[in-house]
Amino acid sequence: MSDAQLYLRIAIWSQVISSIVFIAVLVWAWFRWFLPVIMSAQDRSNKQIAEAERHRDEVKAALEALSSEIGSANHDAELIVQRASEHGEHERQSALRECKDAGERALQDAGKELARARSAAQRKLRDDLLARALRVAREDAARRVSPALDERLIDGFVGSLERAGG
Repeated sequence: MSDAQLYLRIAIWSQVISSIVFIAVLVWAWFRWFLPVIMSAQDRSNKQIAEAERHRDEVKAALEALSSEIGSANHDAELIVQRASEHGEHERQSALRECKDAGERALQDAGKELARARSAAQRKLRDDLLARALRVAREDAARRVSPALDERLIDGFVGSLERAGG
C-alpha cells in the first residue's frame, strides 16, 4: 500500500468518522434542544385543541339548554295564549250575561213603569169622568129640581137621620 492509498483511506475514514460524529451531535442536539421545543409546542397545541373541544362541548350543551328553554318558552306562550283566549271568552260571556240581565231588568222596570203609568192614566181618566159626570149631574139636577122639591128632599133626609139616631 502506498502513501497515497493510505492518505486516501485515512481521508475516507476521516469522512466516515466525522459523518458519524456529526450525526451523533445532530441526534444529541435533537434530543437535547429541538425535541423538547417540539414536544412543548405539541403539548400547547394539544391543550389548545382540548380547550377548543371543551369550549365546543360547553357551547353545544348551552345551545341544547337554550333550545330546550326556547321549546319551553314556546309551550308557555301557547298556554298563555290559550288561557288568554279562555279568559277573554269567559269575560265576553260574563259581559254578555250582565248586559242581557241588565236589559231584562230594564224591560221589567219599563213594564212596571208602563203598568204604573197605565194605572195613573186610568185613575186620572176615572177622576175626570167622575168630575164631568158630577158636573153634568149637578147641571141636570139644577134644571130638574125646584126649590120646593129641594126643601122636601132635605126635610126627608133630616127626618131619616132623626129616626136613625133616636
